[in-house]
Amino acid sequence: MEPVTLTTDRLVLRTVGPDDTAAVYEAAQDPDIQRWTTIPSPYLPEHARGFTEQMVPDGWSDGSMFTFGVFTAGGTLAGMLGLTMRALGVAEVGFWSAKEHRGRGYVTEAVLTSCRWIFTEVGVDRVEWRAEVGNHASRAVAERAGFTVEGTLRSAVNNKGVRRDCWVGSLLPSDLGLASTAPYLPART
Repeated sequence: MEPVTLTTDRLVLRTVGPDDTAAVYEAAQDPDIQRWTTIPSPYLPEHARGFTEQMVPDGWSDGSMFTFGVFTAGGTLAGMLGLTMRALGVAEVGFWSAKEHRGRGYVTEAVLTSCRWIFTEVGVDRVEWRAEVGNHASRAVAERAGFTVEGTLRSAVNNKGVRRDCWVGSLLPSDLGLASTAPYLPART
């Protein structure tokens, strides 16, 4: 798939490339990003180059991962968001926010915009969110975006060689007033 650009009144969500390597590297130096995400730590310049020059374009090319840089209208990198295909009709969202842009709702806005896109243009029927237990900032974004927190999975993430429990939640097209590609039959209790 060719990369797409999504816009809101405040943001431009677009793929990142070699021209963004320095901004990605600088933002990823934040200890909170290194602590709560699975990016390498320490995060080196070659990690940023591999991300912007290989991982991101390869993901778009083979349809396995759709990565968006979250840029302010002025062109500053405010965060990063990826939608990784996990199964037929299921994607997982992951994101981080640059330290100086936190608390402005940019990532929540980006999550909602990218989920609308993946539901309507890619045919996904479920977007999952996972975060290590204790990552309250990530959980707050997910909840503000309308995700239903479904529970805690034991030993479900591996972050830098350590198995950790994680929260899991989901967003369905119907949560955003959109149609699904397949019928949904909820469990009866």
